[in-house]
Amino acid sequence: MNKYIKIVIAAVLILTGLYMMIFTRSLGWGIVIFILAALPILLFFKNEYILLAFWQLRKQSMEKAAVWLQKVTNYQAQLHKSQYGYFHYLQGLTLAQENPTKIEPLMKKALEYGLNMKHDRAMATLNLAAAAISKGRKQEGQKLLEEAKKLDSAGMMTDQIKMMKDQLKMPSMQKHMHNPNMRQRGKFF
Repeated sequence: MNKYIKIVIAAVLILTGLYMMIFTRSLGWGIVIFILAALPILLFFKNEYILLAFWQLRKQSMEKAAVWLQKVTNYQAQLHKSQYGYFHYLQGLTLAQENPTKIEPLMKKALEYGLNMKHDRAMATLNLAAAAISKGRKQEGQKLLEEAKKLDSAGMMTDQIKMMKDQLKMPSMQKHMHNPNMRQRGKFF
């Protein structure tokens, strides 16, 4: 549903509540309708699909969260600007296990649009660090890990950060891998 339709619904409910209180003298029903008008206003700023996707992520159900996110067909028309970052952030989290290569642009967009919570910014930065390390960009990965460590004030991701730093210290296997057939090459010629 378009975000502005929610505001129109809220305005109609407020006007109906005023009508009920002033003209029909039904003060109780007018107050009930006023309270109901708060729901579309809340959903203007916090989209229902984003809230349901967060709920599914909390229950560790990535597939159901992805289904709720797919219902947002045009995020610029359906979401408030403050929700753009979280939309891309949730898409990145749901794709993390299936397509780790698609995470990087989504997390960059999420950080570009802005995430309100510090731990969400830390998680997005940690995912960017993992993507950089997996692509062989170790310096960028190290820098992003340090940034994620600064953002993780609650210490929720210290184990993941430590594990990724240990991965950085390990020598890359490609440089130290030798082809056993190359040593015996001289014997055949």
